[in-house]
Amino acid sequence: MASASAAGEAEVPNKRVILKRYVTGFPSEDDMEVVTATARLAVPPGSAAMVVKNLYVSCDPYMRGRMTKHERPSYVPDFVLGEALVNFGVGKVMASGHPDYKVGDLVWGMTGWEEYTLVPKPETFFKINHPEFPLSYYTGVLGMPGLTAWAGFFDVGKPKKGDTVFVSAASGAVGQLVGQLAKLTGCYVVGSAGSDEKVNLLKTKFGYDEAFNYKKEQDLDAALRRYFPEGIDIYFENVGGPTLEAVLDNMRNHGRIPVCGMISQYNLEEPEGVHNLFQVVAKRLRMEGFMVLEYFNQYYKFEEEMAGYLKEGKITYVEDIAEGSGEGTGSADRALHRPQRRQATGRRRPGVSAGTRRHFL
Repeated sequence: MASASAAGEAEVPNKRVILKRYVTGFPSEDDMEVVTATARLAVPPGSAAMVVKNLYVSCDPYMRGRMTKHERPSYVPDFVLGEALVNFGVGKVMASGHPDYKVGDLVWGMTGWEEYTLVPKPETFFKINHPEFPLSYYTGVLGMPGLTAWAGFFDVGKPKKGDTVFVSAASGAVGQLVGQLAKLTGCYVVGSAGSDEKVNLLKTKFGYDEAFNYKKEQDLDAALRRYFPEGIDIYFENVGGPTLEAVLDNMRNHGRIPVCGMISQYNLEEPEGVHNLFQVVAKRLRMEGFMVLEYFNQYYKFEEEMAGYLKEGKITYVEDIAEGSGEGTGSADRALHRPQRRQATGRRRPGVSAGTRRHFL
């Protein structure tokens, strides 16, 4: 198929956020650099590629793992030094050789932290079917975080009405949605977050039955016993470490633990151990990790369901947007730091073109 282009064969400046060096501990501004290259607004002849102008890119905690050089292969490849950071984003098709995408289409998928990205194989891209919502929602509630919450809670957690549910990092991009989906299912839901402001948000905006500031709890086990005197049926795991250890002691028999992430461990040189894993045996627990990529075949079903909830006012969403691209690496550094230090609320998009997003934990 001949390629189509909105701007012929033009070359345009292309600002990019690249990784300068692999990271130990927390990422810093010195680990990244903003460079200006050029991008060609055309695709290779005969290819099924497309060129996307990025409007929003997302900043997610899992990106921290890709900034480290691993001796063994990880579940996603390490970032390449000197190349743009990569994550989910929203964009507009500027040129296409793919039969399913035409110039002007709005799409979301895996793209670069840069103004323009050549996508050789758009298999991980999706058309945006509900442009009546803010496009930024497709890096959040209608994008990867929303699909993560929906798939992890329903497919792995297998909730039923009356279940007791605990969500860590509950004000984050995923956690805020898990709690609301749980309430729509008829569950009792408690969340933990890292500030009193976020705790208030969980209870007043996201409908959590209860919430607590984990930083103020000297004894997490006692806190969980206080909120779950009869135990926990479903724990949506986002943090790992001492929280996971306390949860295992408070799970009900045959409880389910969808493991989405363990953000408390990402910047540690020596991960913390969990000392009571025998509870998985004693309580016949089901603890299962999952990858959102495995649910991409259900994306359009999810999109319609979540769009319906949004239109009906049954789901609300909070996001954090850093607009613009003129701050050097500072905005990218801050966007990466906040989820790692669990300072954010919602999801963050750092601005390469229009904006970047960050989750709030």
